[in-house]
Amino acid sequence: MTGYAEKLAAVGVNVPTLLVPKKGVDLNKWSVVACDQFTSQPEYWEAADEFVGDAPSALRLVYPEAYLGEADPQARIDSINATMQQYVDNDLFDIHENTMFLVRRTMAKGHGRWGLILALDLEHYSWEPDSTTLIRATEGTILDRIPPRKVIRQNAALELPHIMVLIDDPDATVIEPLAAKRDSLPEVYDTDLMLDGGHVQAWAITDDADLDQIADALTGLYKKLDPANPLLFAMGDGNHSLATAKSIWMDVRETIDESEWEGHPARYCLVELENIFDDGLTFEAIHRVMFNTKRADFEAELAKHCASFDVTEVADLDAMLEALETMPGQTFGYGDADGLAVYTVNAPEVVLAAATLQRVIDAMLADGTCPEVDYIHGDEVTLELGQRPGNLGFLLSPISKDTFFASMIADGVLPRKTFSMGDAEEKRYYMEARRIK
Repeated sequence: MTGYAEKLAAVGVNVPTLLVPKKGVDLNKWSVVACDQFTSQPEYWEAADEFVGDAPSALRLVYPEAYLGEADPQARIDSINATMQQYVDNDLFDIHENTMFLVRRTMAKGHGRWGLILALDLEHYSWEPDSTTLIRATEGTILDRIPPRKVIRQNAALELPHIMVLIDDPDATVIEPLAAKRDSLPEVYDTDLMLDGGHVQAWAITDDADLDQIADALTGLYKKLDPANPLLFAMGDGNHSLATAKSIWMDVRETIDESEWEGHPARYCLVELENIFDDGLTFEAIHRVMFNTKRADFEAELAKHCASFDVTEVADLDAMLEALETMPGQTFGYGDADGLAVYTVNAPEVVLAAATLQRVIDAMLADGTCPEVDYIHGDEVTLELGQRPGNLGFLLSPISKDTFFASMIADGVLPRKTFSMGDAEEKRYYMEARRIK
């Protein structure tokens, strides 16, 4: 290994060989949004299919989850694998060896974020809640979601990432220095994205000095961490895809000698790395509504998960939001048919209000005092549902970027549906590929 490669390997990073469609391929039709978006809106995927037509497209290389319930999923999987091989055999791709990409994504709404395309070493990743690995899941991994994804990946020639991974870099040492010198870097692509996806650009990072700067910056972040619990990379989106890659790698490990592990393509997974402090990276809270549930039952269960709690009545949504922003301690908004309030939880079991609330919800679902819960985007719709007779609505503040990593270290993985990184159209679009066979 070269000097930077050794330093990167020590923090779980590999410099990949990236594949991008050659000039002449319409990248507007090639690049498509992450397959786990618009799962209840097949019309979105039908529109994408009509837009792509017969052109080469990543749409033909992924399995939109809106179709997971179709009668013959294997037929689609076989088509995906055959198309991957066809694209490879037809020399569709330019090959960028030993390269990272600096990526600039601009949303349709105007804001943008920076990212860095690289490969993570799955030997340093775990989805277990009590993990102390360098790379970790942020939310609970649903193991039932892995097997169907393995069927798709295990015979695939290529991987295309929609995975976004976060680093805690308040001093902007890893990605931002590259962004500052982008005009001196070779441009790889520059294209609009279909169906209100905005725009994306990329520049190649191949120079030893640049790769060494990345290695040194990541090493600097690592050295600031607790050696007993060194959380360097936290999943932002796509954890089940990373978990699938890990599961396949664990299978492959059993079939090869340990001397063959290093450099094996199945050992790594392509991701987009992002600084959690990037101004263009938006965190949105996911709220809760409990249906046909009594407030007294909720408060009785809440009392089991803290020393005490206080309730402050508020007049309207604006007053609630102001209270959530200004009141100290762990708080969440509340609404039912009788009015609105803010709960302050004293000496809770866990750091985040979402974690406290989820423990209460899970217990009430288990004992039947809450027959149903839903997870809602949007303040107004949450309170509108919550204030219907028999329902309870709960408003959570967006998770703080300043405390995100610390919360994970303190509590382990976050409860499911704790946060969302932007709207569906703001999720990663497939563009780059990597050979995995």
